[in-house]
Amino acid sequence: MADTRAGRQRRADGVWDPLKDSSSDRARAEGVPKTPQSTSPSYRLAYADDDFLCREELRPVRLQLELMKAEMMLTESGIKSTVVMFGGARIPAPGAAAWAARNEKQKESLEAASVYYEEARKFARLCSEESAQHNHQEYVIVTGGGPGVMEAGNRGAADVGAPSIGLNVVLPHEQAPNPYVTPELSFNFHYFAIRKMHFLMRAKAITIFPGGFGTLDELFETVTLIQTKRMEPVPLILFGEAFWRRIIDFQALADFGTIAPDDVKLLNFVETADQAWKIISDFYAEADAR
Repeated sequence: MADTRAGRQRRADGVWDPLKDSSSDRARAEGVPKTPQSTSPSYRLAYADDDFLCREELRPVRLQLELMKAEMMLTESGIKSTVVMFGGARIPAPGAAAWAARNEKQKESLEAASVYYEEARKFARLCSEESAQHNHQEYVIVTGGGPGVMEAGNRGAADVGAPSIGLNVVLPHEQAPNPYVTPELSFNFHYFAIRKMHFLMRAKAITIFPGGFGTLDELFETVTLIQTKRMEPVPLILFGEAFWRRIIDFQALADFGTIAPDDVKLLNFVETADQAWKIISDFYAEADAR
């Protein structure tokens, strides 16, 4: 005889589960009569108690939740690999004002750097056109979800009707997600460390455009993981060689001996989107040939 309750006891993934689910119990708990006992904080279901979840002792749980939420949702969306775009939030689109400039010199520098906004947008289009050949499951653009270069990356994907990911972080000044992030792939983080893990967990290539402290942090974390073989080698591409050579003397580190001479070769310098995409396509063509 068929079980008429089966529809209520199948989980979303089709697995039979006779136990009451947490969502329905939360709704039941909210509907109990209001008494001094039921309105006490101690009576709240632990998983539905925001004050409890934000306690200092629950930090390990929050770390796990931030890792799991994005991982589960990206997996459910079928995202298998990404192309990461790091870069400055303060770089304006061509013709736009340099909103972050504090003086005339900064205004001139940032507005000249708008060329990188345009190259980032074009690069994201190239990746997204390749992604379309893989049902938008491979080579999916991922950015920090904010303005500047991040916006350019998500915008380039949107130009060709492709989905893209935004990994935002709670900051004092920035940053609501830019309007080009695919809404279902727009995430927000409290922990920088977990956010950076998500950038790298599916990365087939990493591009780094001119930026500030945050971009430098992302660059050095990535190159350290590759240098120490804690991460498989992937193309690591820096846009704007003159900028990067001025900011960081990579060769001086090798000359001094604090990195190996070959470590400098982990970095690829380019000026254009086409150059960057050629490095990526050649890298994986060679990998497929082996």
